[in-house]
Amino acid sequence: QVQLVESGGGLVQAGESLRLSCAASTSSFSNYNMAWYRQAPGKQREFIASIGSAGTTTYVDSVKGRFTISRDNAKKKVDLQMNSLKPEDTARYYCNRHVAGRGLYTWGQGTQVTVSS
Repeated sequence: QVQLVESGGGLVQAGESLRLSCAASTSSFSNYNMAWYRQAPGKQREFIASIGSAGTTTYVDSVKGRFTISRDNAKKKVDLQMNSLKPEDTARYYCNRHVAGRGLYTWGQGTQVTVSS
């Protein structure tokens, strides 16, 4: 069973930055598309950014230009640099292997990001 461990969340003010990190316990990490998702209170979990095995990235419009996804295959990690944070970015953030538009593995605990105005 692949384990996903997210970290780096916290409470920040609008306009500040955070860097999230996700460690995956899979030996084939470098071959996989990985993604970050988030779930705000009372809402469904949503995809926000992905990175392919070759480093190609995709973002939803709401975070484009503010968030940057990256990966370190040697460390089996995928990071999310979040700049210019907004209150509407408040959510619990999760990473997962990205397959057919959704996360494949059992979700980890995620990491909470709270942005105050």
